[in-house]
Amino acid sequence: MHKRNKHIADYNFSKLIEVYPELRSHVFVNTRNNKTLNFADAQAVKALNTALLKFYYNIDFWQFPDTNLCPPIPGRVDYIHHIADLLEASNLNKNITILDIGTGASCIYPLLGTSEYHWKFVATDSNKKAIAYAKKIIIKNQLNKAIQLKHQPNTENIFKGIINTSDTFSASLCNPPFFKNEVEAFEATTRKLKGLGQLTDLVSRNFAGQAYELCFKGGEKAFLHTYLYESSLFKSKCYWYTSLVSNKKNVKAMQQSLYKLGATAVKVIEMEQGNKKSRVVAWTFLTEKQQKNWLKN
Repeated sequence: MHKRNKHIADYNFSKLIEVYPELRSHVFVNTRNNKTLNFADAQAVKALNTALLKFYYNIDFWQFPDTNLCPPIPGRVDYIHHIADLLEASNLNKNITILDIGTGASCIYPLLGTSEYHWKFVATDSNKKAIAYAKKIIIKNQLNKAIQLKHQPNTENIFKGIINTSDTFSASLCNPPFFKNEVEAFEATTRKLKGLGQLTDLVSRNFAGQAYELCFKGGEKAFLHTYLYESSLFKSKCYWYTSLVSNKKNVKAMQQSLYKLGATAVKVIEMEQGNKKSRVVAWTFLTEKQQKNWLKN
């Protein structure tokens, strides 16, 4: 995990239960005499993440349907910290506005980014119901001035219809859909549950989610291709475009495509949480002169 990640140490369940008593029913003492919970239990995972948001990030309201993805806070905030490092290395330390692609019903990245770094966000999603739940979370936590929501009317577009001529963003971030279709998503969920020894007739929601959250025609590779191409149509609108990349095999193709599209720099930032490895790919189209002018504004 990132050195500034507040979740490097083991969870202090006693303190988390103090701020979110609903977590208590999910916590038990294992054979090693340690407090823990069943991480294959959807309700337990959601209760833990709700408690983490309340205890560490002052997010008092975080409610959305059980059919939506429940994002793991430690991994999500790692992405935020790495973006902060990227911005700092570029001397971007004021008037930070982040474009969050596919914010989802949980609105997780804007919540973490505003809490940790006081950034402003424009958060987008193609699903109107997700936007509605995210809006309620924003209002309940009094973050209306920090987070703006935008609906993407075309599910095949990413930046088209979102970025206006007057917009500029310090960075974009995105956690792309992994799967080509619901069958592939279900099979991946089944493998994860089997690995945890919790395979049942029901699929646990902390590994499931809505089809629009998990799937894109052609999978992650196709989504990233669209993401890269559309970013090249708005070269001067964002200093750093970034995306999580689950499949390492996609990175080399991304690098090749980005330079063909005119990227002036491409960075690959490795991320590791326990046994899980992923990476952030970041790119910019700005020339040195444009970067200097950006910092003057």
